[in-house]
Amino acid sequence: MSIRLTSSPPSPSLQCLRLLSGLDAPHPSLSFFPSRRSFKRCQAKKKDNTSFTDRILDYIEGGPKLRRWYGAPDLLPKDGSGKEVQEDDSSDGGEIRDAVLVTDGESELGQMVILLLIVKRTRIKALVKDKRAALDAFGTYVEPVARDANEKSFLKKALKGVNSIVCTEHDGFLSKVKDLRGIEHIVMLSQLAVYRGSTGLQAMINGNLKKIAERDEELVISSGIPYTIIRTGSLQSTPGGQQGFGFKEGVAEKGMISKEDAARICVEALGTVPQKGFIFEVANGEEQVPDWKAWFEEQLKIAEQQQ
Repeated sequence: MSIRLTSSPPSPSLQCLRLLSGLDAPHPSLSFFPSRRSFKRCQAKKKDNTSFTDRILDYIEGGPKLRRWYGAPDLLPKDGSGKEVQEDDSSDGGEIRDAVLVTDGESELGQMVILLLIVKRTRIKALVKDKRAALDAFGTYVEPVARDANEKSFLKKALKGVNSIVCTEHDGFLSKVKDLRGIEHIVMLSQLAVYRGSTGLQAMINGNLKKIAERDEELVISSGIPYTIIRTGSLQSTPGGQQGFGFKEGVAEKGMISKEDAARICVEALGTVPQKGFIFEVANGEEQVPDWKAWFEEQLKIAEQQQ
């Protein structure tokens, strides 16, 4: 499908909305930014092979009407003259907590999660090193928070207004958090099964990564916050939506999964909050999942019955 931009963009058509919401493409293949930790501005393309992600960003940046439809304010001036959004450090009493915090907004997986959340019109906060670069990349659809371990108010700013956290990498953020009051759900993508399954030289290389992954999972489990830990197979830079899935115990140790599929599962997991916690393994396989919400609800029922 080709989406053209004009100086006065029309209101979203049914066909476009169906595409963006995934109704016409249940598992669309996404093309994201490079894996290096830097942002690139997505530009409109005239070729017919424009990636799905480029069409999303071209479409939602198409003009004020579409920005209002997505719930975003006007974009900042491209010359950087706009004022920075100031964080309010006042009392949190009565604050609205409706944001999802992505703890590594500059990683490839983190950016995949962010774009999928944009499509869902979710309020998003992201931890980044370069706040201006994040604003240039995502506009006002994301509230970037610059990482600064030396700034005492950093954690307060990061968690203000947040009700859910998505950790796409073992980046150590949760180890710095002492107060998670107000957080209702933590979703963690974990490579622990892959590290545990390593042998020989690879096991030596992954030894420290394994310890970090174990630490991060233990922090989430002991936090007292409802959590979903997604232990994936080895992450691959391949198109998502091309294969089904496998969920049997042990599948993550030797299996593989598209990064795009892993990002989608993280986002879908936000829609179902367990009473305590839910840990499962996943890799690409044969099982089709047409409705992730129904899948999560069914798996939680099974897990609760087994407790």
